[in-house]
Amino acid sequence: MNGRSVQKTGAKAAGKPAAKLDQASELKASELETAPEVDLKLCARAAATCACFNFRKASRAVTQQFDELLQPTGLRSTQLVVLIAAAVSDSPGVAALARALVMDRSTLTRNLRPLIKQGLLKVKLGKDRRTRLVEMTPHGRETLNAALPVWQDAQNRFVAQLGEDRWQQLLSLLSTTVGFTWGRGGI
Repeated sequence: MNGRSVQKTGAKAAGKPAAKLDQASELKASELETAPEVDLKLCARAAATCACFNFRKASRAVTQQFDELLQPTGLRSTQLVVLIAAAVSDSPGVAALARALVMDRSTLTRNLRPLIKQGLLKVKLGKDRRTRLVEMTPHGRETLNAALPVWQDAQNRFVAQLGEDRWQQLLSLLSTTVGFTWGRGGI
């Protein structure tokens, strides 16, 4: 299968007309000849040293490991994290929950939808009717209570693989990283 077929499939899946994709994806021979070469040495250095690249790679690896172990609970690790944050915060507002999870509100709202649909969380208006509060349902508490021992096993396996001392160092560095990048001016 060629690259255009893959792109057409993606466009069709996204609901975009294939004709527009064909026009956008076809490069003229002259454009190919004048396109600048990619600096492969710089790309290799970026792949090896870029903070964002490597944090995302590590995050995906850890997420995949936790997702695999959490499968019997019916929750993905990203959903479990939202449930835990909602439980710890005790009916937080959407904005406060987003800050606790280091997410923007629109991303959190998208992540809340399946949890609400599953009946694990509900969102209600606050006293001033401008604030939306996230509340765990009884079903959500039951699901979280059932998932926590599975999470504990996944966490114990991860820490055992990494080593307790290295985990504590990493946890401290992660906390420091979040502190200086989120809400304090960034890079």
